[in-house]
Amino acid sequence: MTTLHDLFDQQGQSPWLDNLRRDWLHDGTMAGLVDQGIRGVTSNPTIFAKAIEGQDTYDEQFSRLIKTKSIEDAYWDMVIDDIDDALGLFRPVYDTSGGGDGFISVEVAPALAHDTDGTIAMARDLHSRIEKPNVLVKIPATAEGVPAIRQMISEGRSINVTLIFSISRYADVIEAYVSGLESLVASGATDLSHVASVASFFISRVDTEVDRRIEEAARTSTGDDGERLLERRGQAAVAQARLAFALFTERFAGPRWEALAAKGARVQRPLWASTSTKNPAYPDLAYVDSLIGPQTVNTMPDGTIADFLDHGTVARTVDTGGDAAEHLIAELAAVGIDMEEVAQTLEAEGVASFAKSFDELMQSLSDKANALAGGS
Repeated sequence: MTTLHDLFDQQGQSPWLDNLRRDWLHDGTMAGLVDQGIRGVTSNPTIFAKAIEGQDTYDEQFSRLIKTKSIEDAYWDMVIDDIDDALGLFRPVYDTSGGGDGFISVEVAPALAHDTDGTIAMARDLHSRIEKPNVLVKIPATAEGVPAIRQMISEGRSINVTLIFSISRYADVIEAYVSGLESLVASGATDLSHVASVASFFISRVDTEVDRRIEEAARTSTGDDGERLLERRGQAAVAQARLAFALFTERFAGPRWEALAAKGARVQRPLWASTSTKNPAYPDLAYVDSLIGPQTVNTMPDGTIADFLDHGTVARTVDTGGDAAEHLIAELAAVGIDMEEVAQTLEAEGVASFAKSFDELMQSLSDKANALAGGS
């Protein structure tokens, strides 16, 4: 037994891995992580770019695929093969948990972040190509992504909602999930237990942006105000996540939700993403130890998992502190730091970062294809 097992058994939080590599699927590394207590995997375009560019394990398949397919189609074939292998490895977790864990996430193309119809079409395509009960298709929580999320849930498809940075957008995501389930019932469904969803709230990037704004505000403050403000660095991300958990607790209760739960509906669990610390001055587990609670997921990169296995603390923390989270957000607002503006900045950066990774990978694969053609 490890601290990862304790995290789930004692506190009801599922530890997932935020990484997917083909060599780990084949050399036993991923199976070893499952044995240590990892219960699911998330991926994104940046993760696949690093995996494909960083190893030669894709070369033989890529060489074969580009004889009959475009570069992008070859990419998606390689991605789906990795997802399929991971789904098989985690299927026992899915089965023994009664469909509660064992999920593998694959994201729609980043170019579709602001294209509702395109996102719907690609999410359907990924679900139909993979056809495994433990796959989650990732859709970003942009304004255009939210109606696509609702549509997919109304069709009984399981979704990982990604790139959530604000409480207001999180509220929209919850509504999309609940109303999507209600639409599924209206279409004749009587058993909702096969529909799963997580809402991925990004954490560390919030502190990176808020800290920058705090430092700017402190420079124009007088007296001790600036020093007091600087003491608030590194606190906004956890505070906002705790408010998100409070909203989750509120929305997944009461008559409206109970009517769906009676038909087997599962709550849409909050998932804490981007939980490695970006600021080396902060504790390495600042975004893990501080957000432990039931019916949640923490998806961690492998380095953070190693840290938690070594010195993580298993204790409920996600709803501690009383009104401190609300007070902190109000204090930041009083000096002109608007969390909605922070979220807009981070969403735009997140979408752009994934698109950049995808475009750079397509160029790298194109270069490789040209080199292979020249060599032949």
